[in-house]
Amino acid sequence: MSDNTSYTTEEIARLLKISKLKVYDLIKKGELPSYRVGKQMRVDQSDLEAYKQNTRSGVSTANPTTIMGQTPPAIPLAFSGTNPAQMPAQSPHLKAVGHSLVITGQDMSLDILATYLERALPTERPLRSYAGSLDSLIAMYKGESDIVSTHLLDGDTGEYNLPYIRKILVGCSYVVVRLLTRSAGLYVQKGNPRGIQEWSHLEQDGLTLINRERGSGARVLLDEQLRLHGIPAASLSGYKNEENSHLAVAGKVARGEADVAIGTEKAAKIVDGVDFIPMIQECYDLVMIKKPEHEQWIAAVIEILRSPAFQNELGSIHGYDLTETGTIIYET
Repeated sequence: MSDNTSYTTEEIARLLKISKLKVYDLIKKGELPSYRVGKQMRVDQSDLEAYKQNTRSGVSTANPTTIMGQTPPAIPLAFSGTNPAQMPAQSPHLKAVGHSLVITGQDMSLDILATYLERALPTERPLRSYAGSLDSLIAMYKGESDIVSTHLLDGDTGEYNLPYIRKILVGCSYVVVRLLTRSAGLYVQKGNPRGIQEWSHLEQDGLTLINRERGSGARVLLDEQLRLHGIPAASLSGYKNEENSHLAVAGKVARGEADVAIGTEKAAKIVDGVDFIPMIQECYDLVMIKKPEHEQWIAAVIEILRSPAFQNELGSIHGYDLTETGTIIYET
């Protein structure tokens, strides 16, 4: 095979029989050198072979300054029963000149933010990593992400995000900025044949659910509501059947493969065959770790969020409330 051969992260994952997120972890730690072609990460064959050889010999090529020698803090059982060790949310690190700015989260607003950042800070290289809210915060604690988004409801207080941020980012200095608010609720089949109007209706006989993955904001919202309403998760048909996006679960409902799912209003406007029952207005926030070397791009992020151009572009997307966009919610 030619020495000029290179691989995408997906191809590396298949060759090594590991997850794509694990590939990002190896790149971030410097164990697997990479470079960017457009918006795509690539790894040369020679670097892949060197990594495999080092793995066989038990030698690590990681730069120790890029690895946090800590384990994540314990996550309370209320956090969807999720074990942090089972939820990596890693992101790319470049061997090219320039600093990679890793933005972790799933909403399309983050893709738009990455584009604006690339224009505003030519020396920074925004990279996107897709993971749920809880996974994203854990990735930030591990030093694997620079900007993360989160929409996690604490059912006992009714507060979004801060209870989780405080418990996960132990010992960190950070700033929390409002990106947007949006309506979250229930996807039901057209015409709502099961008459679902409130959380307690999920307990009705014969109802089939399609769930989101553990660690996602929608999954935490569901689990908190089940806990508050005394509904055992094990009693829900389909609770263990998971999809990784709002569009995926809405599509399952539209096709009649489930009666109900949890998600945001935006996806219901895209997928034909579903109705949306609004249940809560959720806060979708950005978290950034405060360090002297981060000051320039943190200021740039806040300036972008407050700019008319960014807000006009975001405002064209259905279901986004930008009333508080760019507001600093909390700072340590």
